[in-house]
Amino acid sequence: MAETATLVAPHSAPGSHGARPAGRRRRRSQWPLHLVLIVCASLMVLPFVWQLLTAFKSVAESRAVPPVLFPEVLDFGAFERFFATVPFGSMLGVSVLSLLLRVAGQLLICTLAAYGFARFRFPGRDALFLLFLVMLMAPSQLFLIAQFDLMKAFGLLNTVPAIAIPGIFSAFGTFLLRQAFLALPSDYEEAARLDGANAFQVFWRVMLPMVGPTVAALAVLTSLYSWNDLLWPLIVTSSPDTMTLPVGLANLQGQYGTDYPTLMAGSFIASLPLVVIFIALQRQFFAGIASSGLKG
Repeated sequence: MAETATLVAPHSAPGSHGARPAGRRRRRSQWPLHLVLIVCASLMVLPFVWQLLTAFKSVAESRAVPPVLFPEVLDFGAFERFFATVPFGSMLGVSVLSLLLRVAGQLLICTLAAYGFARFRFPGRDALFLLFLVMLMAPSQLFLIAQFDLMKAFGLLNTVPAIAIPGIFSAFGTFLLRQAFLALPSDYEEAARLDGANAFQVFWRVMLPMVGPTVAALAVLTSLYSWNDLLWPLIVTSSPDTMTLPVGLANLQGQYGTDYPTLMAGSFIASLPLVVIFIALQRQFFAGIASSGLKG
C-alpha cells in the first residue's frame, strides 16, 4: 500500500497557483476604474487645495491674471485679518448650538415619524406620506415667508431657536429612516412583544438601535446642511451676536472689492468642524447610506 500510494504534488493543491493568475487578471482589469476614480477625486479635492493656497497669498496674488497657483511667500495675514474682522467666538457658538438643536430635534422627530409610517397602520397613512414626498419636490425657499411669520409671532427673531426650529422638521429624514425601518424583519418586534414590551419599548430598545447607521448618516447630512445654511440665518438674524459663521463669511464680500485671502482663510477655518464630524462618523455614514433607501 505504501509503494502504490501516490503523492500529491504541492502545485496540485486547489487554490495554490490557479487563483493567483485570476486575481492578477482581476486587478489588471480594474485599473481603468481606479484611474477614473483617481481623476474624479482629484477634481473634487482641487477646489479645497485652491482655497487653502489662496488663504496664504497676498491680495495682489489672489487677483493676479493669469492666476498664481503657489504664493511666493506664505502670508498669514489673512488669518489675522479674519479674526480681527469677524467675531469668530460668538458666531462659532451660535453655529454649534443651532447645529446641536437641529440635529437632536430632527433625529427625535424623524425617527418617531418614520417608525410610525413604517410599522403602524392607520387611516390616511399612505396619503399623509405622499404629502411628505411632495414636500421633497418643493424648494425650501417656498416656505421662507411662512416660517418667518411664525418666528415673528412667537417672538423668536434674533435667537438661536429661530435658526434651528424650521430645520427640525425634515421630510427627507423621515423618508430615509422609514426606508430603513421597512428593511427590518418584523420578527424582532414580535419577539419583543412576547416578552412584554410595549410599543415605545419596542421602538426605543429594539428597532432604533438596528437602524443606528442610518441615524448616523442622517446626523452627518443634517450637520452639513445646518452648518452651511446661509439664507435662513441671514433672514431671521440681524444682530452680530446671533449670526452664524456662514453669515459672517458673507459679510466679508465687499461691494467694490473682496479680500479673497481673508475670505478663504475664514472658509477654511469654518470647514474644520465639519471635517471632524465626518471623520468621527464616516463608517456609520457609509453604512447607513448603503443600507437605507433601497428597499421597501
